[in-house]
Amino acid sequence: MSGIKDVAKLAGVSISTVSNVLNRTRYVSPELSEKVYNAAKQLSYQADPIARGMKANKTGTIGVIVEDICGVFYPNIVKGINMVANQFGYQTIICDVGGFSENNKALRTERKLFEQLVRSRVDGILFVSCVAKDYAGEYLGEIVSMVNQYKPTPLVSLERDFSAYGITSVYYDCEENTKMAIKHLIDIGCKKITYIAGPDTLQVAIDRTNGVLECARKYKIDFNPLIQMSKGDYTHQSGYLSMKQLLKDVPDLDGVFIANDQMAVGALKLLKEYGKKVPHDIKVIGYDDVFFSSMIEPSLSTIHISKRHAGIDAAKILFSLIEGDDSYKLKSIKKDGRLVIRKSTVSDAPEDWILADW
Repeated sequence: MSGIKDVAKLAGVSISTVSNVLNRTRYVSPELSEKVYNAAKQLSYQADPIARGMKANKTGTIGVIVEDICGVFYPNIVKGINMVANQFGYQTIICDVGGFSENNKALRTERKLFEQLVRSRVDGILFVSCVAKDYAGEYLGEIVSMVNQYKPTPLVSLERDFSAYGITSVYYDCEENTKMAIKHLIDIGCKKITYIAGPDTLQVAIDRTNGVLECARKYKIDFNPLIQMSKGDYTHQSGYLSMKQLLKDVPDLDGVFIANDQMAVGALKLLKEYGKKVPHDIKVIGYDDVFFSSMIEPSLSTIHISKRHAGIDAAKILFSLIEGDDSYKLKSIKKDGRLVIRKSTVSDAPEDWILADW
């Protein structure tokens, strides 16, 4: 088995030059770099990643923490992250909080995952946090101290803006995006709008609820959250049951905004079973624009969130921070959502099958 000395001898350069080229630790001229790469290829030389990591204080791994990898929202974010990680020659450790849970169990799980990644000495962490807004400052301060215990470890928040707490963030404005959905229902003539919310222990769900309430005040629509709002947990089962409850409590409802497309699928199933025609009787709009939203019947109007591009952008920023580029440090990058109108709200809306995410 060839070693670094053999590569240096064949390339006619010093051992330090070989190390600088293969580890990208210092500038080496293109001519010498080409000699080193050719020699390494000819000798089938591969650097020991553990030894290289010890010398460079890097492991060649990043951590990713998501709320529920089994949900239809996160896989495309992770795919975008992996695309960038592969370009940098990094491996990705995917950590799953395991979905919504009561009594702060999810947050305890999230903290343990941070601890595991720290012990693995990852070079950076991308994360989606389930911490409540009221506790974010204290909690994130502890997380920042923890992840820097062994070495400086960049953090990038996905989905929520934590820049005020010293964490670079790529996020979506859930409140403003929700207002687009409610405004659409109003514009197409809905008078009795209902809402299927996510669990109010999650800040993104609270932000969407705030968007609904603010829109109701602004446009002076009839909306009583005690009657016209039902809470789900982002699963299709909860969408089904929540829609059933709303039909019981608000029999004259003519529009429903649902806080994610997965719950919307369950709601559409229930409406079909009850003989309600969508959009003639009830207009339905979701949130996320996941891969199946354009293909179900009727196709689902929704708020499009650029999931893969968000993952790509967040990963590029993380690797910039890992390589010492502070131009993105403590910045917040907002990813805009957009309204997608399909047949669940407008019967003659054009078809727009989305196949890219399959």
